[in-house]
This record gives sequence, structure tokens and C-alpha cells, in this order.
Amino acid sequence: MSDTTPEGWTEQGRPPALFRRFVFSCYADTRAFLERIAAVQEALGLAPQNISFGTTYVNVTIAAADGALGDAERTLAQRIAAAAEGTVA
Repeated sequence: MSDTTPEGWTEQGRPPALFRRFVFSCYADTRAFLERIAAVQEALGLAPQNISFGTTYVNVTIAAADGALGDAERTLAQRIAAAAEGTVA
């Protein structure tokens, strides 16, 4: 298991989670990103604990499934970050 925090994400300790805020120039970009997150969730069978958004931002929190962050959570974070760039890696 990797202990490396994915680039751009903040690791929180209590409870263990990864957090990142994504900022977009307009609502259309925000909405497209949310749709790509949905595709990532379906592909991995894993979803963030919390997604909150406004017109030009999306906050994503990925909580540890088993009390500690593992490869699955880090992979989800990396795939969501790729989705922010317009791809679903």
C-alpha cells in the first residue's frame, strides 16, 4: 500500500480522509466535472464520502473505508483529479 498523498490533495487525520477543492471558470465546467466524477465512481465501484459544490467549485472528501487510507482511496483521488482535467483515467 502506498502512503503517498496524491498530488493536490490534503490528507486529514481524524477521521482519515483526503480532501481537495477544484475550481472552474463557469458552471458548465463544474457540471461536466461532476458528471465525470459519476463515471469514475461507476468504474471503480467506490464513491467519495462527500461532494459539495457551488457555481464554480467542487469540494471532494474521500474517507477511509477501513479506518486507514489505502490504495483504493488514493486511486479514487487520482482518478477524480484526472477527471478535473477533462479525462477519466
